[in-house]
This record gives sequence, C-alpha cells and structure tokens, in this order.
Amino acid sequence: MSGAAAAHQRLLSAINGLSDDDCRTPTALPGWSRGHVLSHLARNADSHVRMFEAATRGMEVEQYVGGTSTRSAEIEAGAGRSASELVTDVRVSIYSLEAAWASASATTWAGFGIKSHSGGARVPIVDLVLMRWCETEVHHADLDIGFDHRDWTPLFVRYDLDRQLMAWRARKPMGLTTLPDSILKLTPNERLAWFYNRITVDGVPAPQVY
Repeated sequence: MSGAAAAHQRLLSAINGLSDDDCRTPTALPGWSRGHVLSHLARNADSHVRMFEAATRGMEVEQYVGGTSTRSAEIEAGAGRSASELVTDVRVSIYSLEAAWASASATTWAGFGIKSHSGGARVPIVDLVLMRWCETEVHHADLDIGFDHRDWTPLFVRYDLDRQLMAWRARKPMGLTTLPDSILKLTPNERLAWFYNRITVDGVPAPQVY
C-alpha cells in the first residue's frame, strides 16, 4: 500500500496548481480532457471504497453500480467542474480510500471485489491496491503535467509488468506467448507503456488493454 499511497501524494502535489483552463485541456485519451481524467480518478477511488466496505461486511459488489454506462455518465458529469472542485474531489476520494485500506480487517482482505467495468472476473480485494496504483500512475502520466511513463517507479513497473504479461499470455494461443523481440528490447517502463497503449512500436500490433 505504501507505493500506491506515495503515488497518490505525487498526483496530489502535481494537480494542486491546475487552473480551470488547464482542466479543459484535451489529453491523448479520445474525448477526455484533464477534467475527465481527474473525475475518473475520483470516481475510481470511490468505487474501491465501496468494494472494501462490502468486503468488510462479507459481501461482494460490482465496481460501478450500473456498469459502464453509469461510470461514463459520472465521469462526464464531473469533468466540467472548476479546477478547485476537481482537485478537492480527487483529494477527498484518495483520503477516503486510504482510510478504507487502513481500517480493513482480516475479513476484508479475504474478500473479493466483483467485476470491474470491463466485465472481468472476480478480483481479490488484495489485488485492488495494485489496480489503484496502476490507475494513479498511468492517469497521472495521461494528464501531461510534467510526469510521464518514464517517471513510473521501478517497483510499480515490476509488479504491473508481471500482471500485464500474465494477462497477455493468457490471451495468446499456446506456443505464441513470447513477446516480440522489439518489445523485449524496450526498457521496462516503455514495455509497460506499450501494454497500456501509451506508446506504439512500428510493426507490432497494439496489445489488448487489460
């Protein structure tokens, strides 16, 4: 959790001085401004709080009530707020999530969060911390405010590269699970950015984002 919490603090420090105009600036994510990214980061944190609270009660809930459509509507509804409102929302949601981590019981950690917005399988609660770390690092870079994939911490990259590689191999036919040579030659940070479709490599199809 310390790595994810440190990523939170880097993000909060970076967005603290954003202006309203800054938040209207488009990002490389199709149709998303910085306001959309910040709105998503806040709602993602809230969704993790929901799953942690449910796991503490011995229950499982979907990450986003109503699925993809509700998730998208909430992001869109929040994207146009002032910079002050967006930054405060991200900050409050982060501290609420970290409080949920701190108060989690043995019952909580033994539980599951069920089905992300992408329709994936049940996710052990313990895996949610890494997933949130991913959201924070990757979307911090998407904001384009002096932080990019080259700034991702080595520990995060090591953990998430293992996860992405396992998922990539699981989608490939047996015998075709070795990464292309051009991808293996990339630095670990570049390789992870490729997995997230944040960089492209000539002659290599974009991977399916996991």
